Amino acid sequence: FLLQSTMPVLIVAMSFVLFRETIHPRQMIAIAVSLAGAVTIIIKGVPSTLLSLSINHGDILVLIAVVCYAAYSVLLRKRPPVHPLSFIALTFILGAIMLLPFYGMELRAGQTIHFSLPTCMALAYVAIFPSIVAYLCYNRGVELVGANRAGLFIHLMPIFGSLLAIVLLGETLRWFHILGIVLIASGILLATRMTPKKASLQEH
Repeated sequence: FLLQSTMPVLIVAMSFVLFRETIHPRQMIAIAVSLAGAVTIIIKGVPSTLLSLSINHGDILVLIAVVCYAAYSVLLRKRPPVHPLSFIALTFILGAIMLLPFYGMELRAGQTIHFSLPTCMALAYVAIFPSIVAYLCYNRGVELVGANRAGLFIHLMPIFGSLLAIVLLGETLRWFHILGIVLIASGILLATRMTPKKASLQEH
């Protein structure tokens, strides 16, 4: 989550580098406030947690994925004029092709999928909701409000993760959850209260 929370910052940076998109000071403040909220939830309100963090190979892969997704968000403005389902279908096909070598490596290592009802239900859920539905909504959001503003909503993930853990896993609602939610909501509200006229000028 911590690496993922940097995505809105990377999106803004890439928008400037690739398209020279100017950033309104209110957007920068909104991103900073929302990022502070996401970090507050992730570190559970203990700043010293940041000092104990270490980087491993998995973190590097996650960082690469975050950079790639930020680039994807920014480059969506260059999406060809095709049906949204056709666009994500091609995206998934290309992604599957790129993953085939890694899947082959897992098969050679003896890592196979044991199909069962829970496994099939999990695969169906991932294929439908976090993939097709989520990408359709996200792509449409970027189309309507631009990558800079849409990317800020990624900070909602720590909120939903925390709330689901409280509801489904019985975790306790703590002060850092509340503070993080308030900060993230404030940042998003600040960014989305920009007038459509200003937003359109910045996006183009």
